Amino acid sequence: MRDGWRVRVPASSANLGPAFDAVAVALDLHLEVSADGDEPAGENHPAVRAFRDGGGRGPLCVRARFPGGRGLGYSAAARVAGLLAAHAQHGHGAREARAETLRAATDLEGHADNAAAALYGGVVAVAGRNVVRIPLGRELAVVAWVPPAETATATARRLLPDQVSFDDAVFNIGRTALLVAALAAGAVDAMRAATEDRIHQNRRLARARDTRVAIDAMLDAGAFAAWLSGSGPSAAAFCDPDDAIRIAAALPNEGRAVVLDIDDQGAVIT
Repeated sequence: MRDGWRVRVPASSANLGPAFDAVAVALDLHLEVSADGDEPAGENHPAVRAFRDGGGRGPLCVRARFPGGRGLGYSAAARVAGLLAAHAQHGHGAREARAETLRAATDLEGHADNAAAALYGGVVAVAGRNVVRIPLGRELAVVAWVPPAETATATARRLLPDQVSFDDAVFNIGRTALLVAALAAGAVDAMRAATEDRIHQNRRLARARDTRVAIDAMLDAGAFAAWLSGSGPSAAAFCDPDDAIRIAAALPNEGRAVVLDIDDQGAVIT
């Protein structure tokens, strides 16, 4: 059993408009776990439970620079961190443990998008167990608006329909394809249309009106695209790095505006 390790995992924003459970971006806000710390996390913490599921032994200390319940991939980051901590304890590296960690984290999460972004970094497209990083055709910054309220993922998913119309399915498929192409080509003029959605956002935003105001404010201030981050209630946007501070300043005071880089590294063990 090896000691002296630390695992660092990025936050993430998932769904990206029409790309429900399919596209996510890693953010440079991080959750860290280690065997050393002032106060070990409780056994019910998602990182500790994942650590135990992975065969980890002993205490696990958790330190997060972003909150849970806001649509920033906290549970996925915690579970990925706990699973990788078990690998670190047995002397394995993050890269060699990626595939197994993604499988286990997806089983725990119920969907793979946040966990894939947390593991691989960058912007990822996910289908089943297949993960591909989307190459970015130009530099992008992310502006996130994080309100004080929380949203439980399970509660937010219950708002979604059991079936969608053929027209709405075609609408979302087309825009998801456009989004991937626009990101790869750096076609920022197409990104706003590419993040339009008919399946999940309107139903969730009906209960988070301040988030809708934040999304509109992002777009009005010049963001290339804006979306409900994960299950919400946070919002996120792609923008030119030179415009990020100005866009953040235009957002509602009810939440905290944060300018972020895309985390290109993903989860690491040191």
